[in-house]
Amino acid sequence: METDTAMIAITTARPEEFAAAAAVLADAFTDDPVALGILPAQADRQRKLTHLFTAVLRSGPGPRGAVDVARREGDEQIIGVAAWESPAARRGALTRELAQMPLFLKAFGAAGIPRAMTMEHRLQRHRPAEPHWYLADIGVGAAKQGLGVGSALLRARLEYVDRTGLPSYLEASTPDNRRLYARFGFREIAPIDGIPNASPVAMLR
Repeated sequence: METDTAMIAITTARPEEFAAAAAVLADAFTDDPVALGILPAQADRQRKLTHLFTAVLRSGPGPRGAVDVARREGDEQIIGVAAWESPAARRGALTRELAQMPLFLKAFGAAGIPRAMTMEHRLQRHRPAEPHWYLADIGVGAAKQGLGVGSALLRARLEYVDRTGLPSYLEASTPDNRRLYARFGFREIAPIDGIPNASPVAMLR
């Protein structure tokens, strides 16, 4: 049954909401092939993914972009999240990431950090050199998927990006994701190799 997207409220998350937003992303990405390539299946995967996404939100989209969250009108529960990095996000990124190293270590362990860095480099090597908005992560809680929440999140931020006149970039991890993004004007620009058991594609709008 389709949810009336007019009943979905999109707001920008406050920093104190990042942990709750990260938990929604962890739920959404549990079985995502790219996420499995970065953080292979293991005990406490949900907890580790939550640590990972909390660190990502705090080091990138939070301070240098936007963390959009979706709720049903009148309900405080976050059901979907879209994390965008602004064109200014790359400035000072390493310093912000180092500040979140305790969380990255909780997610990967010391032995897993080099692998995660390698996978991240492979994912981002097709990012445009020109200023752009980057959709770092978008996810909807497993119980709310297929109800139009992801589309509502995309539509809200892309309306703003269009007013800036800048392009948007993302990596699509599955064919279903590619079809969704194509409906919003993203086009495939290159396959991304080197992620185990995954075939992500770079897309630009």
